[in-house]
Amino acid sequence: MAWLALGYFLAYIPYAMLVKAVSSGALPLAGGPVDGLVLLPAAALGQLAVMPVFLGVSGWWRYARRRKAAGVGRVRPRRRETLLAGLFTSLIIATTTLNFTFAGVSILLVLLLMRGGVLILSPLVDALRRRHVPASAWAALGLSLMAISVALLDVGTYHFTVGAALSVLIYLFGYAGRFEIMSRVAKSGTVETDRRYFVEEHAAAPVFQVVVLAAVALAGQPELRTGFTTFLGTPAALAAVAIGVAYEVLFVFGTLIYLDRRVYTWCVPANRGASLFSGLVASYALAGLAGLPVPGNAQLFGALCVVAAVVALSCSATASWLRARGSRTVRRVLFVCGGNTSRSPMAEAIARAHAAGLGQPARGVRFASAGVAAEQPGAPLATGARHALAGLGLRRVHGPRHPVRHRARPVTAELCRRSAVIYCMTRGHRDAVIALAPDAEHHTLCLDPHGDVPDPEGQPTEAYHRCARHIQRLVHSRLHEFLGCGPAPDTRAVGG
Repeated sequence: MAWLALGYFLAYIPYAMLVKAVSSGALPLAGGPVDGLVLLPAAALGQLAVMPVFLGVSGWWRYARRRKAAGVGRVRPRRRETLLAGLFTSLIIATTTLNFTFAGVSILLVLLLMRGGVLILSPLVDALRRRHVPASAWAALGLSLMAISVALLDVGTYHFTVGAALSVLIYLFGYAGRFEIMSRVAKSGTVETDRRYFVEEHAAAPVFQVVVLAAVALAGQPELRTGFTTFLGTPAALAAVAIGVAYEVLFVFGTLIYLDRRVYTWCVPANRGASLFSGLVASYALAGLAGLPVPGNAQLFGALCVVAAVVALSCSATASWLRARGSRTVRRVLFVCGGNTSRSPMAEAIARAHAAGLGQPARGVRFASAGVAAEQPGAPLATGARHALAGLGLRRVHGPRHPVRHRARPVTAELCRRSAVIYCMTRGHRDAVIALAPDAEHHTLCLDPHGDVPDPEGQPTEAYHRCARHIQRLVHSRLHEFLGCGPAPDTRAVGG
């Protein structure tokens, strides 16, 4: 988290300085002040151009489900939720840039309104999702309201228009929608789930931004029309494109902070605090380099209130995290097959043995298995599966002091709810789990992302051995991914 916050801080400084310099005319290349709506299209196109570059270079595009269109694989959001999150995020991106361009409004004032507003949203969304919100979070909400009130009362040092107020409100509306969706479909602590959300939202947001801006321009908005036409041929357009590129960098850091599986009252302070301090640096840097006015005293006092709110949230979240670490909070991994007598119990045994060898990264992780068609609850492990595990050197399923005591059980909605991730042997098993527990959809995955794990039941012993070796490679890959130990190895070549 500390490295992400540092990256966000460093990325925000050039972004905020560049937007303010271009819009105020302080940048010689611009040839004078540029209206915020005029520079938005070029900035949006800049981010749209660099977004696929990041996804390609990072390799994260592979986390998204891909569909072929005209023979070409394309990343497309797979669910209405991520598509809608991309729309909300596009509002945030556009209004963030626009908010910095209003004449007579300092960088720090805009940050106070935006950061204070999101600090207020964080405990509200956590409470809506029935996550524990400590008293300090509500205290931080009060401090944030105080910061905004003090800044707005200092009307003598700036000119805050109706357009600026509307833009800030749209920005906060975007965050409210984005946080609500993200809290439901991501923030799981599972690398694949969170990265898939990141890629799908990331792929959709810049596209939505360009489409929405173009639609408004076609509807007759003159500044946006200019931004899509004559402005693109001016030298200032290069600076506007650079704004979009700079936003792409800070967007990556900021989103990864929010996707941390802990509550928003933990994540938001890291993000908001980093950007507020970057705003202070940018404000005084522009004052020294371009002669722009420094923030007023009331705005500085408001910044101190926001810092106090960040500290209050951070201290409480840190204490909660330490208590959780002290109590060794359990994360459960569930394996699911049909009858729960062969494939899923083999995966459970293999996972437990592999986790024991990983040491610290696997502390607090527990493993279980169940079946979507366990018609004989209490049935023992199949003989072929027992021999296959022995062939892998696993003669004990429940650890070195416990013999194999597996008993089949049916999967339940409660078991799914208590699991951090659910790995199914086939697509059919995954569909059955989702039908039973719809809320578990976004952390229910196929153990093999490229196909089904074949059922060895009724086949010779060698089929069980092949199946066990296949499951072993898949489980190692999935645990490597779940625990965030680095890039998961490719399993496409795995046979069995």
